[in-house]
Amino acid sequence: MNSNDQNETNIQLDYIDKLTTVVKEKSEELGRPLTYNVTTFGCQMNARDSEKLRGILDKVGYIGTDSEDADFVIYNTCTVRENANNKVYGRLGVLYSYKKKNPDMIIALCGCMMQENVVIDKIKESYSFVDLIFGTHNIFKFPELLYNSLMSDDMIIDIWEKTDRIVEKLPSSRKYSFKSGINIMFGCNNFCSYCIVPYVRGRERSRSSEEIIEEIEYLVRDGVKEIMLLGQNVNSYGKGLDEDINLSKLLSKVTKIEGLERIRFMTSHPKDLSDELIDVMASSPKICKHLHLPLQSGSTDILAKMNRHYTKEDYLGLVDRIRSKIPDIALTTDIIVGFPGETEDDFLETMDVVRKVEFDSAFTFIYSKRTGTPAAAMDNQVAEDVIKDRFDRLLAEVQEIGRKKYEENVGRTEKVLVENVNEKDSSLVSGRMSNNAIVHFPGDSSLIGSLVNVRLTECKGFYYIGEIDEEMA
Repeated sequence: MNSNDQNETNIQLDYIDKLTTVVKEKSEELGRPLTYNVTTFGCQMNARDSEKLRGILDKVGYIGTDSEDADFVIYNTCTVRENANNKVYGRLGVLYSYKKKNPDMIIALCGCMMQENVVIDKIKESYSFVDLIFGTHNIFKFPELLYNSLMSDDMIIDIWEKTDRIVEKLPSSRKYSFKSGINIMFGCNNFCSYCIVPYVRGRERSRSSEEIIEEIEYLVRDGVKEIMLLGQNVNSYGKGLDEDINLSKLLSKVTKIEGLERIRFMTSHPKDLSDELIDVMASSPKICKHLHLPLQSGSTDILAKMNRHYTKEDYLGLVDRIRSKIPDIALTTDIIVGFPGETEDDFLETMDVVRKVEFDSAFTFIYSKRTGTPAAAMDNQVAEDVIKDRFDRLLAEVQEIGRKKYEENVGRTEKVLVENVNEKDSSLVSGRMSNNAIVHFPGDSSLIGSLVNVRLTECKGFYYIGEIDEEMA
């Protein structure tokens, strides 16, 4: 961490001390603890940001609640699709009804959606009861912004267009005590023609490997067994840093951390996934046998329009190299159906890749215009009924292949990291295998956070039923 970032950390820690005093005084005045609710929309990086928000709120004396009828409510927003924006607007109406009952309630909005000028204008015009707005680049200033909001009756808006700052050493409250996400880089330089992320998350900037290793070592001492390295495109990690580092070299360092048992990372861009990285993944038992590798389309023509910088043949060749080194890896993907100009032949190219790769699972999306992206202005937008037909065909194919892939593992014994007691059946616990598949098996809360050998007895489509393998216990 450079001196400026360290100074910023110290400033925010001072505001945490001030907030602690203010929250204590307000709680005493009300005769009860102040409550908070953090609602997260979007990706794993947003989820990680929300852990920071909750950590700061916990530290200063707020008590978390699942109810949005709280003293402080913050929406950590996503803007990948426009319907995500509409969802936030709809829920703000509900918050207004709570605020009328509790005028001292603070309503805050942060995240990617707030980086759009049109959004800020609409909130100021139609949702003037919102108290605090900030974006993706200055989330580390949350203690200062919250303090200022508590001290003011005016709407506070603090949006940065860009930043080169990385300020990480502030309180965090993890969802799970035994696993955690780690931000290794921020932003994206790829500018896929359908994607708003580079415009709201900014250019790529990476953390030093020393800082990352230090944070993981701290987390391991705190009981973490599995970490996920996070970035919009982790495969370009290290570019722009003074040190000689990339994702494969970082992974090699992370595997050497004693006490850390599992390593994941996402998201990977196919154009940047190197043979060196494949070799590192193949060589370490700590690196999970799962890779999320977004395809988006199997048509080389559509991939060019998407600005993805690889062809159908490039993608298939990459998959062949991965599978030759890591035969048991689970591959998952993202696919968009109905991108502007997509013909039936283009769609059949996508279906061909799906059949050849045999993905374990896929997130399939119907293309929708995203204002502010080049694709939204493209000609030859595909008719909705055509998109729906293709989407249904793709989904059926993906699900059938996925079921067959899952069934192949029945009878095997796999290590499962137990995450929780099953929500529907308290006699079962639920956890994840190295390949990220979910398993439910008999057990109790004492197993949470443990790695358990589980024999997979039954496939239920996209999850397993299992039992503890006593012979390997």
